[in-house]
Amino acid sequence: MKKVVTIGGGTGRFPVLLGLKRYPVELSAIVTMFDDGGSTGRLRDELGVLPPGDLRQSLIALGESGTLMRKLFSHRYQNGGLEGHNFGNIFISTLEKISGSIDKALEIVGTILNIKGKVIPVTLDTAELVTELKNGKVITGEDALGEYQLVSKFGVKKMSLKPKAKIHPKALAALKEADVIIVGPGDLYTSLIPNFLVQGFSEAFVKSKARKVYVANLMNRHGHTDDFTVADYVRALEATIGKEGVFDTVVYNTKMPSATLIKKYADEGTPVRFDKNAFAHPRKYIGVDVLADGVAKKAKGDVLQRSFIRHSPQKLAKVLAKL
Repeated sequence: MKKVVTIGGGTGRFPVLLGLKRYPVELSAIVTMFDDGGSTGRLRDELGVLPPGDLRQSLIALGESGTLMRKLFSHRYQNGGLEGHNFGNIFISTLEKISGSIDKALEIVGTILNIKGKVIPVTLDTAELVTELKNGKVITGEDALGEYQLVSKFGVKKMSLKPKAKIHPKALAALKEADVIIVGPGDLYTSLIPNFLVQGFSEAFVKSKARKVYVANLMNRHGHTDDFTVADYVRALEATIGKEGVFDTVVYNTKMPSATLIKKYADEGTPVRFDKNAFAHPRKYIGVDVLADGVAKKAKGDVLQRSFIRHSPQKLAKVLAKL
């Protein structure tokens, strides 16, 4: 059975896991661990735990336990003392405190949700994301970076972790043993690049004999990646990794969302364009319709449905499974 590793965080990677779990592959989801906003940030600050939010989303995506359990672990409290908190986040953090280990907590939740695969934190160290822009401004924290709307205007000079964080041994083993490694889709600066800032991660990624695949975003993020093409995302990632041409394959969407959807999404970003001539290194380009049909409703309290325009788990998995 082929070993497939995905790298990312947030909601972007959700359709990849949701689709691939239907195929006969051994899945491992390496998860970004620097979220410091919302429910996750409060639990991190108040309980001294590792951020549970992105771990929870990967667990739900891989879960086979049914709709009720998914709803339970996705439930966000709307009022009272728990307002803004997510049940799944609280549950994972409580298990971490009781068991003394995030790995043990993930094992227990994985059993409850009957997940198909493994969910692995990229690091067990507590660290903050530090971003220096080209105008000299320094932004500390993933949440603060996400809220700052002038990243594109000034450009990113350097990103780092403070203090330094070491790669989780389980993440290192997963990269070494992988047949295919899939990076993205996901927010470039808060979900993807932070993984490669972890000590030992980029080196292990480069050394891995796995096929390395980048799945491009459908939409740019206003204020962060305005007017980015697919090649711009790849260049930014490879610059962080430290090796040009490290991605063997680039998967990108060829179907434009409807004009109505693009208009609805206008405040958040514009479609990501593909220009093969913008790439400096030869690699395999797979252009295909991976756009989900219909419109995802922004359900109240459901953090798994944030975008009007999203990847189709079925279409995307069909492409990735052929690799």
